Amino acid sequence: MIDALQQLWQGILEALTSIVIPDWGALVGLIPILLLIGVVGPILSLLALGWIAYVLRAPRAKVTLEMAPVRAQVVDGRPEYPAGEPYCPLDQLIFPFGAVTCDTCRRDLFVICPKCSTGRHARQTTCGNCGLVLRIESRARALRPAGPPPGGAAAA
Repeated sequence: MIDALQQLWQGILEALTSIVIPDWGALVGLIPILLLIGVVGPILSLLALGWIAYVLRAPRAKVTLEMAPVRAQVVDGRPEYPAGEPYCPLDQLIFPFGAVTCDTCRRDLFVICPKCSTGRHARQTTCGNCGLVLRIESRARALRPAGPPPGGAAAA
């Protein structure tokens, strides 16, 4: 019985010895893993957070206002002008909002009424046919990116 108690006590002491007195060779072998977890891990986390912050706050494509006259689309041999936008029937150009005279021929521009499709001078504020008040004010006509189209290739 005393031998059994001594063996039990010896087993407890051996188990506690590995905890109280560490095996320095095994701990030295763990140094690369501890460095990986303690140094490289936080650095990779900071790099990942920095990349996410850059992507969220990255500069976007530059946008320019298209303020120059645009050539009217020709359908069945006749130009089509959008309703409510000033246009020059002589030069077949569509001008930005706020323009009242053509830049090339110096004539008055016309506007098609969006309600009744009647043409009138761009200087007039009301339609003579239906009475719609349409003031052509200067504002942004369209936005388009300054760079190439999405996808990286030029549109053919």
